[in-house]
Amino acid sequence: MPHPHRKNLLTSVQMAHFVATGAFRMDAVVPDEMNQQALDVLQAGIPGVPYGTPLSEAFADSEFVQRLVQLPEIAGAIHSLVGPEPTVDHHAVHIRKANEGEAQNLHGDAIIDVREDAFDVQLMYYPQEVTLEMGGTLSVPGSHLRRTNESDTGRYQNLAGQTRLTCPAGTVVFLHHGIWHGGRKNDSAIDRYMFKIRFNPTVRQVRLWDLEDLYDEQVAAELKQTFPWYENATGRLEIYNRVKLWQALTGDDTFDPDYWVTRVSNRPQRVISQRSLNPHAAKKVTA
Repeated sequence: MPHPHRKNLLTSVQMAHFVATGAFRMDAVVPDEMNQQALDVLQAGIPGVPYGTPLSEAFADSEFVQRLVQLPEIAGAIHSLVGPEPTVDHHAVHIRKANEGEAQNLHGDAIIDVREDAFDVQLMYYPQEVTLEMGGTLSVPGSHLRRTNESDTGRYQNLAGQTRLTCPAGTVVFLHHGIWHGGRKNDSAIDRYMFKIRFNPTVRQVRLWDLEDLYDEQVAAELKQTFPWYENATGRLEIYNRVKLWQALTGDDTFDPDYWVTRVSNRPQRVISQRSLNPHAAKKVTA
């Protein structure tokens, strides 16, 4: 895929928003004519793609998906988050049937993932307008860096601050692979479609976006935000985790607005001599 134009890359503030919340949303970014075509394409199914196939080769049998990932705004977001030529982990067409009467458990799309300086990204494309009754994807902002094992969170029913997606047709949402989410019950008379692709980076995810606003004050403001479901104590760990991730993404381990990381990584190397510790004892040794 060609390198996106700078104007289509995410800004530093937008990247910081992704790091803090675990998601980045682009409303109505896909043209209407593609949205109208999408339902037939998704009903017919998207041909399978072997794990690890480069994105530029992955959808040779699907002209529609090629057009989707090459839309300038979408290509720019993919490049900003996972870099040039990511590979495809998997893709899927998810259909929430009309009046199906069942919701999906809250979950993250990975077993325990201990990576601190890398992450996968999921593109979720909604070709229809999604109303509240249609069971839009529920997600928990700021949950992506809390290590859990896939569906361990399924026992939670409602968390303060969770969001249930409603959106115009053609909306694309990019999710950090660890965010807690799940499809809700579709109470409408219309089947709801969503197409998902998970991308694996093949380069270090360092400074891949538009860096012009790298030191904008809003970057720190995004990274410091909290969410209603956070505990008073453990919630602070989420800020620590995202500052560590931001340091990795920028290659700048000095970035630490409120010293969250500095306080727990301070390991002075200067050694005090025995003479300075106890000058009288030093005299006895030399006597």
